[in-house]
Amino acid sequence: MRPEFAEKGLREMQMWFARGSAMGFAGRLRMRLAVPLLIVGAGFFAIAATSPARADFRVCNATQNLVGVGIGYRAKAGWITEGWWHIEGSTCKTLIEGPLSSRFYYLYAEDAERGGRWDGPINMCVAEKEFKIAGVTDCVARGFQRAGFQEYDTGEQASWMVQLTDESTTGGAPAAPGTNSQ
Repeated sequence: MRPEFAEKGLREMQMWFARGSAMGFAGRLRMRLAVPLLIVGAGFFAIAATSPARADFRVCNATQNLVGVGIGYRAKAGWITEGWWHIEGSTCKTLIEGPLSSRFYYLYAEDAERGGRWDGPINMCVAEKEFKIAGVTDCVARGFQRAGFQEYDTGEQASWMVQLTDESTTGGAPAAPGTNSQ
C-alpha cells in the first residue's frame, strides 16, 4: 500500500471513531460491530474477485473400469479430434480447460477392460495411440481409424460435463446426457 493511502485511511478511521465517541453507547457499539463486518466483507469480495470462474469440458467415468476418451470439435482451422484421455473408474477428467469456444462437441469412449463403447453417428478420426488429428474425412486413407462420436450441444455454455455410465445388458454403455456444470 502506498504511504499516502495508508495515512489517509488512518486519518479517516480516526475521524470515524472520534465521531462515534460523541454518539453514546449504542452508536459506539454499532461502529465497533460495523468495522469487522466491513473488513470481512471486503475480504470476501477481494477473494471472489480474484477467484476465476471454473469453466471447461469434463468427462466423469461413473463405471468401475478404466475408460479411454476422445473428443472432437470445430476449431478456427477446421475439425480437430484428440485423445486418449484415460479416466479411471469413479473419477473425472477435464478434456478442455477454460471457457468453451464451440457450441458442439463430440465424444467417443471405450471401456478398456470390457470392450464396450460410448459412441454415436458422427464419424471422426482416431488413432491407436495418443492423437491430435486435423480433419475428419478420409481417416483410413490418412492412416487413422474411423469412430462414431456422439454430439453434445452445449448451448454455448462456458462449461459442460458428460457422465459415462454402465448399462449391464449390452456390455457397452451410452453416455448420460451432458449437463451445464456451472
